[in-house]
Amino acid sequence: MDGVPGEETIYGWIETVFERGIRRPGYPADDWATQFCAERFREIGLERVRLEPVAIQRWEPLEWSLEVTTAGTTTRVECFPLPHAAPCDGLELDLAAWDPADPAAVAGKASLYPVRLSRVPAGFFLGTTGEAVDPDGTLGDEHVLPFGRELQAVMEPSLEAGAAAFVGVLAGYPGDSHDYYVPYDGLARAIPGVWVSGSDGARLAEAVAAGPVRVRLTVRSERRPVETHTVAGELPGVDDDVVMVGSHHDGPWSSAVEDGSGIALVLAQATYWAAQPPEARPHRLVFLLQGGHMVGGAGLHTYIDTHRAELDRVVLEVHLEHAALEVDDRGVVTDRPVPRWWFTSRIPALEDAVVDALRAEGLGRSLVLAPDAIGPQPPTDGGHYHQAGVPIVNFLTAPCYLFDAMDTLDKIDRSALVPLTRAAIRIIGSTHAVSARAMRAAVVS
Repeated sequence: MDGVPGEETIYGWIETVFERGIRRPGYPADDWATQFCAERFREIGLERVRLEPVAIQRWEPLEWSLEVTTAGTTTRVECFPLPHAAPCDGLELDLAAWDPADPAAVAGKASLYPVRLSRVPAGFFLGTTGEAVDPDGTLGDEHVLPFGRELQAVMEPSLEAGAAAFVGVLAGYPGDSHDYYVPYDGLARAIPGVWVSGSDGARLAEAVAAGPVRVRLTVRSERRPVETHTVAGELPGVDDDVVMVGSHHDGPWSSAVEDGSGIALVLAQATYWAAQPPEARPHRLVFLLQGGHMVGGAGLHTYIDTHRAELDRVVLEVHLEHAALEVDDRGVVTDRPVPRWWFTSRIPALEDAVVDALRAEGLGRSLVLAPDAIGPQPPTDGGHYHQAGVPIVNFLTAPCYLFDAMDTLDKIDRSALVPLTRAAIRIIGSTHAVSARAMRAAVVS
Protein backbone atom coordinates (compact mmCIF):
# COMPACT_ATOMS: atom_id res chain seq x y z
CA MET A 1 0.00 0.00 0.00
CA ASP A 2 1.86 3.05 -1.23
CA GLY A 3 1.33 6.05 1.03
CA VAL A 4 1.10 4.28 4.39
CA PRO A 5 3.26 6.22 6.87
CA GLY A 6 5.93 4.24 8.70
CA GLU A 7 6.05 3.26 12.34
CA GLU A 8 8.46 6.07 13.25
CA THR A 9 6.15 8.69 11.75
CA ILE A 10 3.02 7.36 13.46
CA TYR A 11 4.78 6.94 16.80
CA GLY A 12 6.32 10.40 16.39
CA TRP A 13 2.86 11.97 16.33
CA ILE A 14 2.00 10.18 19.58
CA GLU A 15 5.25 11.30 21.18
CA THR A 16 4.73 14.92 20.12
CA VAL A 17 1.23 15.06 21.58
CA PHE A 18 2.21 13.22 24.77
CA GLU A 19 5.06 15.60 25.51
CA ARG A 20 2.74 18.62 25.68
CA GLY A 21 1.36 17.45 29.02
CA ILE A 22 -2.08 16.77 30.49
CA ARG A 23 -4.76 16.96 27.76
CA ARG A 24 -7.96 17.18 29.76
CA PRO A 25 -10.72 19.01 27.88
CA GLY A 26 -10.11 22.74 27.91
CA TYR A 27 -6.53 22.46 29.23
CA PRO A 28 -3.76 24.28 27.35
CA ALA A 29 -2.26 21.00 26.08
CA ASP A 30 -5.61 19.94 24.62
CA ASP A 31 -6.10 23.34 22.99
CA TRP A 32 -2.62 22.90 21.52
CA ALA A 33 -3.50 19.38 20.33
CA THR A 34 -6.59 20.76 18.59
CA GLN A 35 -4.44 23.17 16.58
CA PHE A 36 -1.80 20.50 15.97
CA CYS A 37 -4.40 18.17 14.48
CA ALA A 38 -5.86 20.91 12.28
CA GLU A 39 -2.38 21.87 11.05
CA ARG A 40 -1.56 18.24 10.23
CA PHE A 41 -4.86 17.87 8.36
CA ARG A 42 -4.03 20.93 6.23
CA GLU A 43 -0.44 19.81 5.72
CA ILE A 44 -1.62 16.35 4.61
CA GLY A 45 -3.91 17.97 2.04
CA LEU A 46 -7.40 17.58 3.47
CA GLU A 47 -10.11 19.97 2.32
CA ARG A 48 -12.60 21.98 4.40
CA VAL A 49 -10.44 21.67 7.50
CA ARG A 50 -12.38 23.28 10.31
CA LEU A 51 -12.87 23.47 14.07
CA GLU A 52 -16.42 22.74 15.21
CA PRO A 53 -17.25 24.10 18.69
CA VAL A 54 -18.17 21.82 21.59
CA ALA A 55 -19.51 23.25 24.86
CA ILE A 56 -18.09 21.53 27.94
CA GLN A 57 -17.47 21.93 31.65
CA ARG A 58 -13.75 22.32 32.31
CA TRP A 59 -12.61 20.82 35.63
CA GLU A 60 -9.23 21.44 37.19
CA PRO A 61 -8.07 20.30 40.63
CA LEU A 62 -5.84 22.92 42.20
CA GLU A 63 -5.04 21.55 45.65
CA TRP A 64 -5.98 18.35 47.45
CA SER A 65 -5.02 16.44 50.57
CA LEU A 66 -6.25 13.68 52.85
CA GLU A 67 -5.16 13.66 56.49
CA VAL A 68 -6.01 10.69 58.68
CA THR A 69 -6.02 10.72 62.49
CA THR A 70 -6.12 7.48 64.45
CA ALA A 71 -4.98 6.75 68.01
CA GLY A 72 -3.85 10.36 68.34
CA THR A 73 -1.52 10.24 65.32
CA THR A 74 -2.13 12.20 62.10
CA THR A 75 -0.67 11.15 58.78
CA ARG A 76 -1.14 12.34 55.22
CA VAL A 77 -2.28 9.80 52.61
CA GLU A 78 -1.52 10.29 48.92
CA CYS A 79 -4.70 10.76 46.91
CA PHE A 80 -6.28 12.19 43.76
CA PRO A 81 -9.67 13.98 43.56
CA LEU A 82 -12.62 12.45 41.74
CA PRO A 83 -13.32 14.57 38.64
CA HIS A 84 -16.17 17.07 38.95
CA ALA A 85 -16.93 16.11 42.57
CA ALA A 86 -17.70 18.88 45.03
CA PRO A 87 -14.81 20.94 46.46
CA CYS A 88 -14.22 21.23 50.18
CA ASP A 89 -11.84 23.01 52.52
CA GLY A 90 -10.67 21.08 55.54
CA LEU A 91 -13.80 18.94 55.86
CA GLU A 92 -13.44 16.83 59.03
CA LEU A 93 -15.42 13.60 59.33
CA ASP A 94 -15.38 10.15 60.81
CA LEU A 95 -14.31 7.47 58.34
CA ALA A 96 -16.62 4.47 57.93
CA ALA A 97 -16.01 1.32 55.90
CA TRP A 98 -18.61 0.70 53.21
CA ASP A 99 -20.71 -2.39 53.93
CA PRO A 100 -23.30 -3.28 51.27
CA ALA A 101 -25.30 -5.07 53.98
CA ASP A 102 -25.40 -1.87 56.06
CA PRO A 103 -25.10 1.16 53.76
CA ALA A 104 -26.48 3.49 56.45
CA ALA A 105 -23.21 3.07 58.36
CA VAL A 106 -21.62 5.74 56.13
CA ALA A 107 -24.42 8.31 56.55
CA GLY A 108 -22.91 11.68 57.49
CA LYS A 109 -19.39 10.21 57.33
CA ALA A 110 -16.61 9.67 54.82
CA SER A 111 -17.32 6.41 53.00
CA LEU A 112 -14.26 4.15 52.59
CA TYR A 113 -15.37 2.40 49.41
CA PRO A 114 -13.32 -0.32 47.65
CA VAL A 115 -13.39 -0.51 43.84
CA ARG A 116 -11.95 -3.60 42.19
CA LEU A 117 -11.28 -3.59 38.48
CA SER A 118 -13.21 -6.32 36.67
CA ARG A 119 -11.14 -9.33 35.65
CA VAL A 120 -12.58 -11.53 32.92
CA PRO A 121 -11.33 -14.11 30.41
CA ALA A 122 -10.10 -12.17 27.39
CA GLY A 123 -12.76 -13.79 25.20
CA PHE A 124 -15.53 -13.15 27.74
CA PHE A 125 -17.52 -10.76 25.53
CA LEU A 126 -17.38 -12.94 22.43
CA GLY A 127 -20.49 -14.92 23.30
CA THR A 128 -22.26 -16.25 20.23
CA THR A 129 -22.26 -13.00 18.26
CA GLY A 130 -18.67 -12.56 17.19
CA GLU A 131 -15.48 -14.14 15.98
CA ALA A 132 -11.98 -14.38 17.38
CA VAL A 133 -8.84 -13.82 15.34
CA ASP A 134 -6.43 -15.52 17.72
CA PRO A 135 -3.94 -17.80 15.98
CA ASP A 136 -1.72 -18.04 19.09
CA GLY A 137 -4.61 -19.03 21.37
CA THR A 138 -3.96 -16.39 24.04
CA LEU A 139 -7.45 -14.93 24.41
CA GLY A 140 -8.27 -17.30 27.23
CA ASP A 141 -5.95 -15.32 29.49
CA GLU A 142 -7.29 -12.86 32.04
CA HIS A 143 -8.16 -9.35 30.88
CA VAL A 144 -8.15 -6.64 33.55
CA LEU A 145 -10.60 -3.93 32.54
CA PRO A 146 -10.22 -0.24 33.51
CA PHE A 147 -13.57 -0.25 35.35
CA GLY A 148 -15.09 -2.07 38.27
CA ARG A 149 -18.67 -3.32 38.26
CA GLU A 150 -19.81 0.22 39.13
CA LEU A 151 -18.44 1.57 35.83
CA GLN A 152 -18.57 5.36 36.29
CA ALA A 153 -21.17 5.31 39.07
CA VAL A 154 -18.54 4.78 41.76
CA MET A 155 -19.86 7.46 44.12
CA GLU A 156 -23.56 6.70 43.74
CA PRO A 157 -23.94 3.98 46.41
CA SER A 158 -22.28 6.22 48.99
CA LEU A 159 -24.30 9.24 47.87
CA GLU A 160 -27.56 7.32 48.12
CA ALA A 161 -26.60 6.16 51.60
CA GLY A 162 -26.12 9.76 52.76
CA ALA A 163 -22.31 9.85 52.96
CA ALA A 164 -20.75 13.29 53.31
CA ALA A 165 -17.53 12.37 51.48
CA PHE A 166 -16.03 9.52 49.47
CA VAL A 167 -12.65 7.84 49.86
CA GLY A 168 -12.34 5.38 46.99
CA VAL A 169 -9.87 2.53 47.37
CA LEU A 170 -8.32 1.06 44.21
CA ALA A 171 -8.18 -2.44 45.66
CA GLY A 172 -5.84 -4.84 43.87
CA TYR A 173 -5.10 -2.21 41.25
CA PRO A 174 -2.09 -2.97 38.99
CA GLY A 175 0.82 -0.75 40.03
CA ASP A 176 -0.92 0.26 43.30
CA SER A 177 -1.73 3.70 41.87
CA HIS A 178 -4.12 6.36 43.13
CA ASP A 179 -4.09 8.46 39.91
CA TYR A 180 -7.43 7.33 38.49
CA TYR A 181 -9.52 9.70 36.35
CA VAL A 182 -12.99 8.23 36.95
CA PRO A 183 -15.77 9.17 36.60
CA TYR A 184 -15.29 11.08 33.36
CA ASP A 185 -18.94 11.69 32.48
CA GLY A 186 -18.54 15.38 33.36
CA LEU A 187 -21.39 15.32 35.89
CA ALA A 188 -21.09 17.29 39.10
CA ARG A 189 -21.41 15.23 42.29
CA ALA A 190 -22.72 16.73 45.52
CA ILE A 191 -19.98 15.48 47.85
CA PRO A 192 -16.17 15.59 47.66
CA GLY A 193 -14.16 12.49 46.95
CA VAL A 194 -10.63 11.21 46.48
CA TRP A 195 -8.96 8.03 45.30
CA VAL A 196 -6.31 6.27 47.38
CA SER A 197 -4.13 3.30 46.47
CA GLY A 198 -5.02 -0.25 47.38
CA SER A 199 -2.21 -0.50 49.89
CA ASP A 200 -3.18 2.74 51.64
CA GLY A 201 -6.83 1.71 51.52
CA ALA A 202 -6.03 -1.60 53.22
CA ARG A 203 -4.26 0.26 56.03
CA LEU A 204 -7.23 2.58 56.42
CA ALA A 205 -9.63 -0.37 56.57
CA GLU A 206 -7.51 -1.97 59.31
CA ALA A 207 -7.50 1.28 61.26
CA VAL A 208 -11.30 1.64 60.98
CA ALA A 209 -11.74 -1.94 62.20
CA ALA A 210 -9.48 -1.26 65.19
CA GLY A 211 -11.10 1.95 66.38
CA PRO A 212 -12.36 5.39 65.41
CA VAL A 213 -10.67 7.13 62.48
CA ARG A 214 -11.02 10.81 61.68
CA VAL A 215 -10.20 12.29 58.27
CA ARG A 216 -9.61 15.85 57.12
CA LEU A 217 -10.24 16.34 53.42
CA THR A 218 -9.36 19.32 51.23
CA VAL A 219 -10.15 19.54 47.53
CA ARG A 220 -9.83 22.93 45.93
CA SER A 221 -10.97 22.78 42.31
CA GLU A 222 -12.37 24.92 39.53
CA ARG A 223 -15.31 23.95 37.29
CA ARG A 224 -16.50 26.32 34.58
CA PRO A 225 -18.05 26.27 31.10
CA VAL A 226 -15.62 26.58 28.19
CA GLU A 227 -15.49 25.72 24.51
CA THR A 228 -13.37 22.98 23.00
CA HIS A 229 -13.47 21.80 19.37
CA THR A 230 -13.80 18.83 17.10
CA VAL A 231 -11.28 18.92 14.25
CA ALA A 232 -12.72 17.91 10.87
CA GLY A 233 -11.35 17.59 7.35
CA GLU A 234 -12.46 15.92 4.13
CA LEU A 235 -11.32 14.31 0.88
CA PRO A 236 -13.48 13.85 -2.22
CA GLY A 237 -14.04 10.31 -3.49
CA VAL A 238 -15.84 8.52 -6.29
CA ASP A 239 -19.25 9.57 -4.94
CA ASP A 240 -20.85 11.74 -2.26
CA ASP A 241 -21.70 8.95 0.13
CA VAL A 242 -19.37 9.13 3.14
CA VAL A 243 -16.93 7.05 5.13
CA MET A 244 -16.08 8.70 8.45
CA VAL A 245 -12.76 8.02 10.20
CA GLY A 246 -12.55 9.27 13.78
CA SER A 247 -11.12 9.30 17.27
CA HIS A 248 -10.73 11.95 20.01
CA HIS A 249 -7.89 14.30 20.87
CA ASP A 250 -8.31 14.82 24.63
CA GLY A 251 -7.24 12.49 27.43
CA PRO A 252 -7.24 12.26 31.23
CA TRP A 253 -3.46 12.73 31.61
CA SER A 254 -0.67 13.14 29.06
CA SER A 255 -2.14 9.82 27.93
CA ALA A 256 -0.11 8.17 25.19
CA VAL A 257 -2.63 5.39 24.58
CA GLU A 258 -5.79 7.38 25.52
CA ASP A 259 -5.84 8.82 22.96
CA GLY A 260 -2.51 9.94 21.57
CA SER A 261 -2.57 6.66 19.67
CA GLY A 262 -6.03 7.43 18.29
CA ILE A 263 -4.88 10.82 17.02
CA ALA A 264 -1.95 9.17 15.26
CA LEU A 265 -4.05 6.39 13.72
CA VAL A 266 -6.46 8.95 12.25
CA LEU A 267 -3.57 11.04 10.92
CA ALA A 268 -2.16 7.87 9.34
CA GLN A 269 -5.47 7.22 7.56
CA ALA A 270 -5.63 10.81 6.35
CA THR A 271 -2.05 10.57 5.08
CA TYR A 272 -2.71 7.39 3.13
CA TRP A 273 -6.00 8.43 1.55
CA ALA A 274 -4.72 11.91 0.65
CA ALA A 275 -1.96 10.21 -1.35
CA GLN A 276 -4.53 8.32 -3.43
CA PRO A 277 -6.33 9.83 -6.44
CA PRO A 278 -10.02 10.61 -5.84
CA GLU A 279 -11.10 7.69 -8.00
CA ALA A 280 -9.26 5.30 -5.65
CA ARG A 281 -11.20 6.54 -2.62
CA PRO A 282 -14.38 4.46 -2.20
CA HIS A 283 -16.50 7.46 -1.11
CA ARG A 284 -16.08 10.96 0.22
CA LEU A 285 -13.94 10.68 3.35
CA VAL A 286 -14.52 12.72 6.49
CA PHE A 287 -11.82 12.65 9.17
CA LEU A 288 -12.73 13.64 12.73
CA LEU A 289 -10.82 14.15 15.95
CA GLN A 290 -13.57 14.84 18.44
CA GLY A 291 -13.19 17.01 21.53
CA GLY A 292 -14.58 16.52 25.00
CA HIS A 293 -14.43 12.75 25.22
CA MET A 294 -13.43 12.97 28.87
CA VAL A 295 -16.59 14.94 29.70
CA GLY A 296 -19.18 12.41 28.66
CA GLY A 297 -18.29 12.23 24.97
CA ALA A 298 -19.39 15.81 24.40
CA GLY A 299 -17.77 16.08 20.96
CA LEU A 300 -19.39 12.86 19.75
CA HIS A 301 -22.87 13.95 20.82
CA THR A 302 -22.41 17.48 19.49
CA TYR A 303 -21.25 16.23 16.09
CA ILE A 304 -24.22 13.88 15.77
CA ASP A 305 -26.66 16.60 16.80
CA THR A 306 -25.12 19.09 14.37
CA HIS A 307 -24.82 16.72 11.41
CA ARG A 308 -27.81 14.44 11.97
CA ALA A 309 -29.34 15.31 8.59
CA GLU A 310 -26.15 14.06 6.87
CA LEU A 311 -25.89 10.71 8.61
CA ASP A 312 -28.12 8.87 6.14
CA ARG A 313 -25.32 9.30 3.58
CA VAL A 314 -22.72 7.60 5.80
CA VAL A 315 -21.70 4.18 4.48
CA LEU A 316 -19.45 3.43 7.45
CA GLU A 317 -18.02 5.11 10.55
CA VAL A 318 -14.58 3.78 11.50
CA HIS A 319 -13.29 4.74 14.96
CA LEU A 320 -9.70 4.03 15.98
CA GLU A 321 -8.71 4.07 19.66
CA HIS A 322 -5.88 2.67 21.79
CA ALA A 323 -2.88 0.79 20.41
CA ALA A 324 -1.95 -0.65 23.79
CA LEU A 325 0.33 -3.13 25.52
CA GLU A 326 -0.66 -5.03 28.66
CA VAL A 327 0.84 -4.50 32.09
CA ASP A 328 1.21 -7.10 34.81
CA ASP A 329 -0.17 -6.78 38.35
CA ARG A 330 2.86 -4.72 39.36
CA GLY A 331 2.06 -2.24 36.58
CA VAL A 332 5.10 -3.32 34.55
CA VAL A 333 4.59 -3.25 30.78
CA THR A 334 4.69 -6.57 28.91
CA ASP A 335 5.26 -7.35 25.24
CA ARG A 336 1.68 -8.52 24.64
CA PRO A 337 -1.06 -6.37 23.12
CA VAL A 338 -4.20 -5.77 25.10
CA PRO A 339 -7.06 -7.81 23.56
CA ARG A 340 -8.32 -5.89 20.56
CA TRP A 341 -12.04 -5.25 20.25
CA TRP A 342 -13.56 -4.55 16.82
CA PHE A 343 -17.19 -3.59 17.31
CA THR A 344 -18.78 -4.19 13.91
CA SER A 345 -22.35 -3.71 12.72
CA ARG A 346 -24.21 -6.94 12.01
CA ILE A 347 -23.58 -6.80 8.28
CA PRO A 348 -22.16 -10.14 7.08
CA ALA A 349 -20.01 -8.69 4.29
CA LEU A 350 -18.62 -6.04 6.64
CA GLU A 351 -17.88 -8.60 9.36
CA ASP A 352 -16.08 -10.74 6.78
CA ALA A 353 -14.08 -7.73 5.61
CA VAL A 354 -12.95 -6.99 9.17
CA VAL A 355 -11.90 -10.60 9.83
CA ASP A 356 -10.07 -10.76 6.50
CA ALA A 357 -8.24 -7.49 7.24
CA LEU A 358 -7.15 -8.66 10.69
CA ARG A 359 -5.86 -11.95 9.35
CA ALA A 360 -4.08 -10.28 6.44
CA GLU A 361 -2.27 -7.90 8.82
CA GLY A 362 -1.51 -10.45 11.52
CA LEU A 363 -3.52 -8.66 14.21
CA GLY A 364 -4.05 -11.50 16.67
CA ARG A 365 -5.72 -11.25 20.08
CA SER A 366 -8.63 -9.66 18.20
CA LEU A 367 -12.34 -10.06 18.77
CA VAL A 368 -14.88 -9.03 16.15
CA LEU A 369 -17.85 -8.14 18.34
CA ALA A 370 -21.42 -7.06 17.76
CA PRO A 371 -22.06 -3.39 18.57
CA ASP A 372 -24.14 -4.39 21.60
CA ALA A 373 -21.80 -7.11 22.90
CA ILE A 374 -21.05 -5.13 26.07
CA GLY A 375 -23.97 -2.69 26.28
CA PRO A 376 -26.50 -0.98 24.01
CA GLN A 377 -23.60 0.55 22.10
CA PRO A 378 -19.83 0.12 22.03
CA PRO A 379 -17.98 1.76 24.95
CA THR A 380 -16.04 3.94 22.50
CA ASP A 381 -15.84 7.58 21.51
CA GLY A 382 -17.76 6.55 18.37
CA GLY A 383 -20.30 4.27 20.03
CA HIS A 384 -23.27 6.61 19.70
CA TYR A 385 -23.03 6.53 15.90
CA HIS A 386 -24.41 3.00 16.20
CA GLN A 387 -27.37 4.33 18.21
CA ALA A 388 -27.88 6.94 15.48
CA GLY A 389 -28.25 4.18 12.87
CA VAL A 390 -24.82 4.53 11.25
CA PRO A 391 -22.95 1.32 10.28
CA ILE A 392 -19.76 1.12 12.32
CA VAL A 393 -16.41 -0.53 12.83
CA ASN A 394 -15.06 0.74 16.17
CA PHE A 395 -11.58 -0.42 17.20
CA LEU A 396 -10.82 -0.23 20.92
CA THR A 397 -8.59 -1.78 23.54
CA ALA A 398 -9.34 -1.41 27.25
CA PRO A 399 -6.09 -1.63 29.24
CA CYS A 400 -6.42 -1.41 33.01
CA TYR A 401 -4.36 1.82 33.06
CA LEU A 402 -6.53 3.65 30.53
CA PHE A 403 -7.54 6.42 32.97
CA ASP A 404 -4.28 6.47 34.93
CA ALA A 405 -1.17 8.65 34.81
CA MET A 406 0.80 5.44 34.11
CA ASP A 407 -0.47 5.66 30.48
CA THR A 408 2.95 6.59 29.14
CA LEU A 409 4.82 6.10 25.87
CA ASP A 410 6.16 2.68 26.85
CA LYS A 411 2.56 1.35 26.81
CA ILE A 412 2.15 2.02 23.05
CA ASP A 413 1.93 -1.13 20.92
CA ARG A 414 4.42 0.29 18.44
CA SER A 415 4.75 -2.80 16.28
CA ALA A 416 1.00 -2.74 15.61
CA LEU A 417 0.76 0.88 14.44
CA VAL A 418 1.35 0.11 10.77
CA PRO A 419 -0.69 -3.15 10.73
CA LEU A 420 -3.60 -1.35 12.40
CA THR A 421 -3.36 1.37 9.76
CA ARG A 422 -3.27 -1.14 6.93
CA ALA A 423 -6.19 -3.12 8.38
CA ALA A 424 -8.32 0.03 8.60
CA ILE A 425 -7.43 0.85 4.98
CA ARG A 426 -8.58 -2.61 3.92
CA ILE A 427 -11.85 -2.23 5.83
CA ILE A 428 -12.54 1.19 4.32
CA GLY A 429 -11.61 -0.08 0.86
CA SER A 430 -14.14 -2.91 1.20
CA THR A 431 -16.95 -0.35 0.99
CA HIS A 432 -16.11 0.45 -2.64
CA ALA A 433 -19.30 0.42 -4.75
CA VAL A 434 -21.45 -0.12 -1.63
CA SER A 435 -23.91 2.71 -1.06
CA ALA A 436 -25.08 3.94 2.31
CA ARG A 437 -28.55 2.62 1.51
CA ALA A 438 -27.23 -0.81 0.55
CA MET A 439 -25.06 -1.02 3.66
CA ARG A 440 -28.02 -0.31 5.92
CA ALA A 441 -30.24 -2.73 4.05
CA ALA A 442 -27.71 -5.49 4.77
CA VAL A 443 -27.95 -5.19 8.56
CA VAL A 444 -29.03 -8.45 10.15
CA SER A 445 -31.36 -7.82 13.10
